Amino acid sequence: MGEGQWRVDDSISARLNELDDEVAKAVEAGDEAALWRGLQALADTVRSSGQKLDDADLTPSDAVIPPEDLSLDEARELLEGEGLIPDVPTV
Repeated sequence: MGEGQWRVDDSISARLNELDDEVAKAVEAGDEAALWRGLQALADTVRSSGQKLDDADLTPSDAVIPPEDLSLDEARELLEGEGLIPDVPTV
């Protein structure tokens, strides 16, 4: 997101995975507007449910939320493999 690091509780991992799936579907469909809506939803979920870490905190990240204006081509590159949010087992 370009806003530093955030810590989110495992309780929202299922929601983040759902949003990640929506982003992947938008990319597959070539729907840039849906891609941007999905990225906005991911960012909003992290902002509203997460805790912003201090800029000096260099804890490794489990996932990266890309900028909300990501192009389809850039998204295709990022989605290779596990997607934006690696699948994390839900509790």
